Amino acid sequence: MRHLLIFAAVTLLAGAAALPVKKGLAQMNTDRKSAAQPAQNHSYAGMWVTADGTIRHNLLPNGRYDEARGNRESAYQGRYEIRGNHIDYWDDTGFTADGDFIDGVLHHGGMILRRKE
Repeated sequence: MRHLLIFAAVTLLAGAAALPVKKGLAQMNTDRKSAAQPAQNHSYAGMWVTADGTIRHNLLPNGRYDEARGNRESAYQGRYEIRGNHIDYWDDTGFTADGDFIDGVLHHGGMILRRKE
């Protein structure tokens, strides 16, 4: 019986060693075949702001974003990908979020942001 338990433990450990290591929700997609269209080719790049100007998302053409909140410039930074009218955000701290562009308006986390002209 002891040999059976040792065999089971070794088999379990060997199987666990073969599993890929997860890096969390903010793991970047490095498979370029399935990655979104490069952000620099999208018309959504630019500054998006809430009506009161408190939240400001600067979608940079290189696929990065810089979010300001109130008086905090660069409160959050990270990368983004756009697929169709959907945007996914990966904050540099590991936080993830998403949103949708509907009729020229960005709906994100219960907020409405409009392009700043």
